[in-house]
Amino acid sequence: MSKLPDFEALAIFAKVVELRSFAAAATELSLSKATVSKAVSRLEERLGARLFNRTSRRLALTDAGQKLSERAARLLADGEAAENEALAQSTTPRGLVRLAVPMSFGIKTVAPLLPEFMEAYPEVAIDLHLSDATVDLIGEGFDAGLRIARLPDSSLIARRLCGMPRYTVAAPSYLKRHGRPTHPMHLAEHKCFGYAYLSTQGVWHYTNASGEQASVRPAGQLRVNNGEAVMPALLAGLGIADLPDFIVGDAIARGEVEVILKGWKQPEGAVHLVTPPGGPRPARVEVLADFLASHFAKDRTQRK
Repeated sequence: MSKLPDFEALAIFAKVVELRSFAAAATELSLSKATVSKAVSRLEERLGARLFNRTSRRLALTDAGQKLSERAARLLADGEAAENEALAQSTTPRGLVRLAVPMSFGIKTVAPLLPEFMEAYPEVAIDLHLSDATVDLIGEGFDAGLRIARLPDSSLIARRLCGMPRYTVAAPSYLKRHGRPTHPMHLAEHKCFGYAYLSTQGVWHYTNASGEQASVRPAGQLRVNNGEAVMPALLAGLGIADLPDFIVGDAIARGEVEVILKGWKQPEGAVHLVTPPGGPRPARVEVLADFLASHFAKDRTQRK
């Protein structure tokens, strides 16, 4: 056995385990499927143990493969981190940015900007992960994430990109049938839509000009884990919703829904780019942050 481990084969094996597919690993690594298969076979021969049980439809780790997979995954992650740190020193932004973004905001606001960004920075690749759940940036290996809320205290490094107001809204048909709430506490008497990932666990908070505060835990027939999913029921006049501007702003402008409780404000929200702690942001992440901040600010100005 040579003195050095077969790092390439270990990294390829880790990618196959991660994606549960030789073909998917080959695509992600820009290798042929034959090259991936040979690397795993080379590793099996070197170790004297089969790592996968393979059928035409299923790929499963053997006991030996399971024991090796965790170490191989750490090796791959360490290698990628070392390479990314080296790339971060480059004056020309290049490399992969793994970016976690809330689902609707990513589709409606971020994705339409990516073609322009990719034209401007052809050596930067984007791996866009869309989910309303708050991902673990460090544990899941993300370079950055967008958070739309008041940020809790954490070790993450945050940069505010733009403000993001929220509105309590209802369709005119709902207000005609059920009346218009004039105080937040009246919401307890109305049908309201819930959101699973609200940072305050289903409680809506308000403050008026005199400093009076009110908090209510509204209830209704529908609870979702994506704000966009509320819109059909909202437009149908089936309840009241509390939504950010990027989801409901156009419907307000078209008169499809009306803002209620205008004398009351909710805590100011904002779009933040958050990154793991430890050193300056890589150039590829910094240029993406600058690009998004510029376009978000322009969009907010046009809306006013």
